Amino acid sequence: MTTDYYQVLGLEKGAGPEEIKKAYRRLALKWHPDKNKSAEAEKRFKEINQAYEVLSDPQKKQAYDQYGQAAFSGGSPFGQNRDRQGPFTYSYSWGEGADDFFSGFSNPFDIFESFFGGQSPFSRQEQAPNYQITLSLKEAITGIEKEVEINGQKKTIKIPPGVDTGSRIRFKDFYLIVQVLPDDSFSRQGNDLVTTKKINFKTAVLGGTITINNINDEEIKFRIRPGTDSGKIIRLRGYGAPKRSGSGRGDLYVRLEIKTPKRLSRKQREQIKNLEV
Repeated sequence: MTTDYYQVLGLEKGAGPEEIKKAYRRLALKWHPDKNKSAEAEKRFKEINQAYEVLSDPQKKQAYDQYGQAAFSGGSPFGQNRDRQGPFTYSYSWGEGADDFFSGFSNPFDIFESFFGGQSPFSRQEQAPNYQITLSLKEAITGIEKEVEINGQKKTIKIPPGVDTGSRIRFKDFYLIVQVLPDDSFSRQGNDLVTTKKINFKTAVLGGTITINNINDEEIKFRIRPGTDSGKIIRLRGYGAPKRSGSGRGDLYVRLEIKTPKRLSRKQREQIKNLEV
């Protein structure tokens, strides 16, 4: 039976990017096998990720809206891509007919130079198996060393900083496909991170210095100008995710929300009434 990706995420056809992201975040947390021990959790989690992979990508979403899953079948012009970078030619596929469920998560060349050192991992002679690893956003940003079990054998692997959902990492005799879970405090947009910070009414009016923790739990202090409006976005350069190609990091964007006091003393009420703003 053909799966409707919008139904999988509980959405109406034509839902926008924010609706898709919110639905995915809610369902991924609900059905992740580490938290949900029901028999159907793994299957539902894969369906949710497959739906999000297509609907969160503007080009894939447009193709799906027009042709349905036929857009990603092996005989469709959308189902298989051939590309070239430098002296290397490679092909990859997604959706129905792909060798592995997660093989279509992104263009494999996205992390080619970072992780493979110039030797193509897509040779037809190599049939290394694919495995999935699930990381928190912090683990994906900062990198981590993990112990995993492959074919009954425990292996210690090192995940480089800056990977994202769909990153395909080559080890000696297998590939790891990365899946990153949603985070309660940060969201990721490419190499940039986005978070929200609540500030009190006094700081918004008079200005001041506030402190936040970045994804690495490091404290960052910055000044707020007097008269700051709720929704103001502050850009903190160099506090985002490490760039996979080249050096440097993305930026951290902090969206400010003003906390409106719920209870005021009589004196405070009078002071506010006397404000001429």
